[in-house]
Amino acid sequence: MLGMIKNSLLSTVEAWPYRVLSKGEKEQLSYEERACEGGRFAAVEVSGKPFDEASKEGVLKLLKYVGGTNDKGVGMGMTAPVSITAFPAEDGSLQQKVKVSLRIPSQFQANPPCPSDKSIKIEERQGMTIYSTQFGGYAKEVDYVNYAAKLKSALGSEAAYCKDFYFCNGYDPPMKPYGRRNEVWFVKE
Repeated sequence: MLGMIKNSLLSTVEAWPYRVLSKGEKEQLSYEERACEGGRFAAVEVSGKPFDEASKEGVLKLLKYVGGTNDKGVGMGMTAPVSITAFPAEDGSLQQKVKVSLRIPSQFQANPPCPSDKSIKIEERQGMTIYSTQFGGYAKEVDYVNYAAKLKSALGSEAAYCKDFYFCNGYDPPMKPYGRRNEVWFVKE
């Protein structure tokens, strides 16, 4: 636990590498199209719980993993964002199923430590192109759903993206009260 706290408070945060392909603004919503690098990710699935509760549970498991609860007992440092895959229902609300993931820091990409928690899986992911919009505050399910609807509206029918899931991303530790960064990502098809 101490490793997890030290890791989240004192370590530098490595950003998930991406490059901006284009920027847009429509209906008072700014958004970007980005190419995000692939790599290895630590991921945990949580289901049967409301989005906010499931997300918190998944995030805590991943923080313990990168904080040293792994086969090498090594604190790896933090990456951002913490990415939560959300699965929208027909009415736009979110199903009670999430996948919380964190890109493994560059130094450990080639040979990541094995998680002590068997519910955490190491996944190899390809790069992807996404549409992203950003907002502040302490994000909850209602905020992600709201910004996903705004991004959908701003992109209109000309943009092709995956409709059965989207990413809800948080960049900041909970102790940061101001200047928080959250994003919704749609994966371009």
